[in-house]
Amino acid sequence: MALPRLSGRKPSGKPGRGAGPADVGAPPLVPSTPRPLGVGPARADCASAPRWRCSLPPTVRRSLQSRGGSAMVAALFGCWFRVGGTRSAVAGPTVVQTSMSRSQVGLLGLVLLLMLLLYVGLPGPPEQTSWLWGNPNVTILAGLTPGNPPIFYREVLPLHQARRVQVLLLHGQAFNSHTWEQLGTLQLLAQRGYRAVALDLPGFGNSAPSKEASTEAGRAELLERVLRDLEVHNAVLVSPSLSGHYALPFLMRGHHQLHGFVPIAPVSTQNYTQEQFWAVKTPTLILYGELDRVLAQESLRQLRHLPNHSVVKLHNAGHACYLHKPKDFHLVLLAFLDRLP
Repeated sequence: MALPRLSGRKPSGKPGRGAGPADVGAPPLVPSTPRPLGVGPARADCASAPRWRCSLPPTVRRSLQSRGGSAMVAALFGCWFRVGGTRSAVAGPTVVQTSMSRSQVGLLGLVLLLMLLLYVGLPGPPEQTSWLWGNPNVTILAGLTPGNPPIFYREVLPLHQARRVQVLLLHGQAFNSHTWEQLGTLQLLAQRGYRAVALDLPGFGNSAPSKEASTEAGRAELLERVLRDLEVHNAVLVSPSLSGHYALPFLMRGHHQLHGFVPIAPVSTQNYTQEQFWAVKTPTLILYGELDRVLAQESLRQLRHLPNHSVVKLHNAGHACYLHKPKDFHLVLLAFLDRLP
């Protein structure tokens, strides 16, 4: 619809040229008060309002003000009207025309509906990811064994009904018992109902060096003494890398005390014969990283002679595969523990 052209004339006491009789004696016109660009008589309420709100038609603005409409929805409307609207400038006060076709209204409705569905329907984090890292509120105990020399250990007790087996965690060359706390393994085992003990082997962490650790028989006796002093029953022995110096001698001598064995590319496998491995009936989970192409392959050749074993390879993981793929490691370890009688 065409807009009426507004015009102003200078006040004069005399009729101007071409003036009709109706102009004679008419009151003089008062100049209009200057308004900011884009603010016309119908938009006087927009002078102090945000730009996006002034871009809306008066009916939409009144609806948002009366209902306290969502800022996000209003902003979307504002952006739409600024981009999609049409503006026409005429002489005198500026008037803004904003129009939307039915197709534009329908498209905007679809966009808003899609945003609502995304907000409501997006899935939350998987439920398993929380327990894969363990419960940070688990109390971790620490102490020294009463033997000579004393061995430092960290311990967690089951949060729920205790399971039959208990877990003894050893460590590799560059690590100690704190590794299993940082990784969340201790906390996770406690949450799943397992008592777990992590040791600092002699000369590592808070354990002093020991002459007992200089011989194979001494290392086996050291583990046997720790199990006895800490009253660890139905033990499952987790032995990565360097700790094979302790775990394998103990396995050969006292495997009847173990309820399960989890070697992770341990050293010293070459010190034992195929017949010695055959004699061990302990359920065994052989774990190694796909990228460990030296020690893992060497130990695997020997450990395969254990008659009651299963093998799991962690993909894209190196020698310390439990550090590179902790979630996969925890899943595999828990599955093995849960299957033990």
